[in-house]
Amino acid sequence: MTETVTIETRGFLRIVTLNRPEKLNAVTPEMSARLIAAVASFNADDDARCIILTGAGEKAFCAGSDIRTLDAYETPWAFRNRPDYCDALRRLKKPAIAAINGYAFGGGLETAMTCDIRIASENASFAAPEVKLGWIGGGGMAVNLSHAIGPSNAALMIMTGDPVDAQTALGWGLVSKVVSRERLMEEAVALGSAIASRAPIAAETAKLNLRAAHGMSIEDAIVYERDLQTICFATEDAAEGRAAFKEKRAAVFRHR
Repeated sequence: MTETVTIETRGFLRIVTLNRPEKLNAVTPEMSARLIAAVASFNADDDARCIILTGAGEKAFCAGSDIRTLDAYETPWAFRNRPDYCDALRRLKKPAIAAINGYAFGGGLETAMTCDIRIASENASFAAPEVKLGWIGGGGMAVNLSHAIGPSNAALMIMTGDPVDAQTALGWGLVSKVVSRERLMEEAVALGSAIASRAPIAAETAKLNLRAAHGMSIEDAIVYERDLQTICFATEDAAEGRAAFKEKRAAVFRHR
């Protein structure tokens, strides 16, 4: 039976592929469980220093939850309390890159927004289509979209459910770069390798700092950032970084 979520190890990189291309990589409960387990594994693995998330095939990154599975929940409350893949991905401590090929719709868009950096192929498109089906997103759609692209653009997407193309997403700041479909993974791996080569505690702390800053005043965010900086400064990796700079050599970081 084909694995619907695959994980590839490339040195300090982990490449997670949603592998259900015939269904536009729509997520089933089994796939959600696999992603939840993967996040726990990555968080416990010092050698997993950057995660790339992508979708199999040429049409889709992820079309969100498989709608055909939603009627299996006995009550709306059971649906509300289901194990959620977006919740799990937000618990990921490691830097994460979304390599978005094709559709990123509904939960697929929410999945992409759990990642720290988003790169899109030219054929990518983005939508919050739940309103067309009678509900709204529940995996962080409103808060993440409004932070990424502003309240008006977020309202446009959420209230119409209509898709926007890759160039529009780039102009709005939803993605950092748009490349050809053929170069998408090459670009993602190059970026991921660069991040994975940095001091891992500092990179993880940078992620924590960026996430926390969203909900803080400027003054509190600066105090928090300075405290995190001090913690990083006390690590063995920071001492190695200073030593390598003085000795004009490449640093060897050990996640310590």
